[in-house]
Amino acid sequence: MSKGSVIMSWLVLIVSGLLESVWAVALSKSAGFTRLLPSSIFAVALVLSMIGLGYALRTIPVGTGYAIWVGIGAAGTAIFGMLYLGEPANVMRLLSLLLVLAGVVGLKLFH
Repeated sequence: MSKGSVIMSWLVLIVSGLLESVWAVALSKSAGFTRLLPSSIFAVALVLSMIGLGYALRTIPVGTGYAIWVGIGAAGTAIFGMLYLGEPANVMRLLSLLLVLAGVVGLKLFH
């Protein structure tokens, strides 16, 4: 396994985690799959996110990769909600997000 393939796996994992945020937001906007555009965005982002996760897990341990993918997706979705959907952005929520991000970084550093 070359260093380049490992770096590519990490980049794909990060993009896949961000796509998890995209499909989660699109799902919330799809109104139970009754709206075509958000439903389509959901489906495409979901498939691409899963393909990317599968690619990344060829070189990244499953526990580390999955936890990082979920962490990026959860944090990204929460941040999007705070910035664009009017969800609360109080100190405790922001601190909690920092803890999630610290966990993601820790998993990368100590895998």
